[in-house]
Amino acid sequence: MIKISSKNISRKESITVKFLYANAKERFKLELLSKEVGFEKEIHDQNLHRPGLALAGFFELFSHDRVQIFGNTEMKYLSQLTIAKRAEILSKLFAYNIPCVLITNNNKPYDEILEMSEKYKIPIFGSTHSTTKLSYLISDFLDDQFAPRASIHGSFVDVYGAGMLFVGNSGIGKSEVALDLVERGHRLVADDVVIFTKKGEGILMGSGTELVKHFMEIRGIGIIDVRSMFGIRAIRFQKRLEVVIELEIWDDTSEYTRTGLDDSTITILGVEIPYIKLPIIPGKNITVISEVIALNYLLKHYGYDAAKIFQNKLTTKLKAKRSEVDRVIDYFEHDFE
Repeated sequence: MIKISSKNISRKESITVKFLYANAKERFKLELLSKEVGFEKEIHDQNLHRPGLALAGFFELFSHDRVQIFGNTEMKYLSQLTIAKRAEILSKLFAYNIPCVLITNNNKPYDEILEMSEKYKIPIFGSTHSTTKLSYLISDFLDDQFAPRASIHGSFVDVYGAGMLFVGNSGIGKSEVALDLVERGHRLVADDVVIFTKKGEGILMGSGTELVKHFMEIRGIGIIDVRSMFGIRAIRFQKRLEVVIELEIWDDTSEYTRTGLDDSTITILGVEIPYIKLPIIPGKNITVISEVIALNYLLKHYGYDAAKIFQNKLTTKLKAKRSEVDRVIDYFEHDFE
């Protein structure tokens, strides 16, 4: 079974405000409202903060290390203050060296906000999005940036909508299986090195590296470009991991499931993923079996477990009391030419 060592797991400790703005300005309609200052400031927390109490003068629980959101409520409150009071409270708030301020709902910053921005080198951004929508978008973006990641050697393919990761010893044929699946109409996500990011509590999203993307190494041929060869329909940029398949040469000493009643799982970044150990012998069509695994997974997902249904039918048959043996039907007894 594959093992994930600490060397394969990484997590960003921080991102800069410049990185946030560069990646969010088009996607989330962010506009720089202040001078280009403080872009080197670092964001260490993926959570956002609305400084309502801080604007009222209560700073004891002020989460100053987070991105600050000024919505309609904050801007309305500031509008009711005198210019002197507004400058005083904003000076106290900005003195905490916050990373940046996002003003929502197309609100315009007061002169005092721009003055404090320049004085304390804190950038101010604006957006036409509502506070709720922008908070969701930015939180989702920051969650991705700070999420733990694991790199795994294998081939990751979308088969009938199920994300399947093929792992195994080097040279076992992972890339060849993936290539065969692509030729049959399925979609390659990544080959060789797959990066998995924990998204929420029970979701792992996999993608390729920036360098490799959808290139594959096929022994005896070399490097091929799946996207150029098979077209855009043959690739995906990311996919949820749903099944891990470990390929291994048939071993008489190993135990392989025969009924499918005992579901095995593997834990990656704290998430349990269905795991199948698939033995390879000459003449065995791994590609077709992989498609069957994907279809069987989808059936289980929708509540149909063939192994359990067969077990229930067998149990019912064994418990049934019959006075005579079931007649064996010869379907060809009347099939005359």
